Amino acid sequence: MTIIMGILNVTPDSFSDGGLFAQTDAAIARGLELRDAGAAIVDVGGESTRPGADRVDPAEERERVIPVIAALAQEGVSVSIDTMNASTALAAVGAGAQLINDVSGGLADEGMARVAAETGAHFAVMHWRGGADVTPTFGDVVAEVRAELKARVAELVVAGVDPAKIVLDPGIGFGKAPEHNWALLNHLDEIASLGHGVLIGASRKRFIGALLPDGAPMEDRDLPTAVISALVARQGAWAVRVHDVPSTRIALAIAEASA
Repeated sequence: MTIIMGILNVTPDSFSDGGLFAQTDAAIARGLELRDAGAAIVDVGGESTRPGADRVDPAEERERVIPVIAALAQEGVSVSIDTMNASTALAAVGAGAQLINDVSGGLADEGMARVAAETGAHFAVMHWRGGADVTPTFGDVVAEVRAELKARVAELVVAGVDPAKIVLDPGIGFGKAPEHNWALLNHLDEIASLGHGVLIGASRKRFIGALLPDGAPMEDRDLPTAVISALVARQGAWAVRVHDVPSTRIALAIAEASA
């Protein structure tokens, strides 16, 4: 059964929530709310990866996320750390995080593979060609993403990462045009054939917003996100990373009941 990863942005500049949970107490409360709503994992991030976002100093990132992770872990919440910085990942695992979710797949910080290997944490490896601002250039996007993820896994295994701990993310919305995103979502079997769980992070992304009326509020993207979650669940996705857990929980229940 596909599980839900609830998004918790401890940032002042998130594209999706505008910094609603930038304060520690608010972030902890939100993490508990996500867990209670049905999130199996709460994904805590202290650096926005939206297009045009500035990088955050790792020390500041840690100040944002570590108190939240420690508090949630103490409450029995399964936590992942959304970071491209090895030092933050190491501190987060020390505070109780069980999974490292790196949108660069370990390419942004050469120390990340060592942290994943030495801590034994699960490692979500996203397809990456440099971030959300990269101009999409693909011939066969499914074949290319699959090949690049396969090569990245091989490099990580050589670096000591346990292949059984690796999860793959095709990088929906990162350096990809809408048609690339839809192609990947429709051919998850090609990514899953590499032998790892597949994580899908389509929630509230710009390509979903393009289907809605101009000026539609961000929350209007939650219903189509839930539909996507149901569709990828039918294809065997390991997890979906979403902002709105309740709608996703219902969509996944329908997908399971109708399978």
